Amino acid sequence: MAKMSRELKAQGINIIDLSIGEPDFRTPEHICAAATDAMNKGYTKYPPVAGIPELKEAICVKLQRDNNLSYTPAEIVVSTGAKQALANAILCLIDAGDEAIIPTPFWVTYGAQVSLAGGVVKYVKCSQENDFKITPQQLEAAISERTKLFIFSSPCNPTGSVYTRAELAALVPIFKRHPNVTIISDEIYEYINYGSGHESIAQFPELREQVVVINGMSKGFAMTGWRLGYMAAPKELAQACEKLQGQFTSGANSITQRAGVVALLSDLAPTWAMRDAFHERRDYIIPALRAMPGVKANMPDGAFYAFPDISAFFGRTDGETTITDDESLAMYLLHKANVATVYGSAFGDSNCIRLSFAAAMPLLEEAMGRMGKALGELR
Repeated sequence: MAKMSRELKAQGINIIDLSIGEPDFRTPEHICAAATDAMNKGYTKYPPVAGIPELKEAICVKLQRDNNLSYTPAEIVVSTGAKQALANAILCLIDAGDEAIIPTPFWVTYGAQVSLAGGVVKYVKCSQENDFKITPQQLEAAISERTKLFIFSSPCNPTGSVYTRAELAALVPIFKRHPNVTIISDEIYEYINYGSGHESIAQFPELREQVVVINGMSKGFAMTGWRLGYMAAPKELAQACEKLQGQFTSGANSITQRAGVVALLSDLAPTWAMRDAFHERRDYIIPALRAMPGVKANMPDGAFYAFPDISAFFGRTDGETTITDDESLAMYLLHKANVATVYGSAFGDSNCIRLSFAAAMPLLEEAMGRMGKALGELR
């Protein structure tokens, strides 16, 4: 959808692109200044594969400060984005035929990486009525003797759902009964949280050796193009991931790593300002979607996505185009309303579409007006 949006824009069509999960803010100036300073001081050589010591120490400080999690630098691996951290963990843990449980909706990369490792994905459908979260009963029923991984995100891409401490605690006894199951907890949207705060499943001591925390700089610091992610994992797994990464990319960008130290250890005021802006946009876009007859939207507690159910439009037509599924509706909105979204089946739920509200308020207001008009023409 992003590619088609760019192509239509190149033709002079005024497309409002709500398909990309990328903050519309510039990277804070003090982080950019740290990168310039790093270059001027000559930090332009190959860095250690698992990350420079200063950044690994900074990540440990951040985990203790923000999450009350105690990790050592030996349990940290810095990568070229959180996506590489995910790939490292999955490739090191999954052998051919191993199962990975993934609650849906899910970020598309999870299933793809499991498949690349030769594993089998077992999707567990989570409903909008339960805020798209897996229940203990669903988890227990899904685990088999072949289950090796459980992968989820909180806050979630694409739904914005956030697991509470109580909801995570309810899953703990199940995982404890299955010590061969590793939990990959993707926490990249941690700072974009509109509720009572972020909760990590790594906080439960009895699961300490079963959890891999994935995080990075892209979302909370508007550093998408800097490509810097990291994992916190049991030492043996961290060492395996370091060895694997050494044969793919070696260490992440040396200049980016220096900037990452400053980002993690500096005042988070710019991060909170971005979060507050996303919060304001959320409080606009969800009521705007709900005001459109036929659209059902949950209220996301984190991230910057709306994931409305649009199945009421299946079978409807404007006289020229007939909506048959989520993909045809997304294409209809692209060409009829000139608003780019992403069809929900890409994330495991074909009744929905995903819209990013990481766009300026005037664009969101214009997009909602266009969408409401286009959907209103479907009978």
